[in-house]
Amino acid sequence: MRRATFSCFLVVLVGIPSFVFGATYQIDPGHSSFQFKIRHMTVSNVAGQFKKVKGVVKIDDGDLTNLAVDVDIEATSVDTDHAKRDEHLRGEDFFFVSKYPAITFVSKKVTQAGENRLKVVGDLTIRGVTREIVVDVEGPTQEVKDPGGNFRRGATGTSKINRKDFGILWHRVLDNGGLVVGDEVHISLEIELIRK
Repeated sequence: MRRATFSCFLVVLVGIPSFVFGATYQIDPGHSSFQFKIRHMTVSNVAGQFKKVKGVVKIDDGDLTNLAVDVDIEATSVDTDHAKRDEHLRGEDFFFVSKYPAITFVSKKVTQAGENRLKVVGDLTIRGVTREIVVDVEGPTQEVKDPGGNFRRGATGTSKINRKDFGILWHRVLDNGGLVVGDEVHISLEIELIRK
């Protein structure tokens, strides 16, 4: 009797989708964007993005505060659609990619911030300097099955950092006292995930 009960339990357990207990997803770089914008000469915002990103997200639908994020960005993939500026950003004044090729984010704590909203606290590392930041997240969405049979879901995130906190200190002062490049950086993320 005991053996039969255990066998029935195994059948039920196997039939339950893995995401009920928690599932691991990979970031789909072809359908995700990691963008930033920063004030230029006090009159406008210049936008850019990182084109090479990989990462893993673990989601427990039973308790979203168990969510875990680990992201790795290739700093050399910075792209502002201006070759000379991108070369400067890759240099020692900014990302110093020859010495610090990776930008990373690893989550530490997640709290609910309303319906379908989370606050993800984690360590962001740029130029070898690690600072704790908060990412406001909308999502994750429910899973959908794509035509290829893969299970996908997504999320949107925003955050804000001061570049000087990460050792990016280059500046040039304008005649009016303003800066060529502002200190505050706005970050926006559109992330699509594929269940592993």
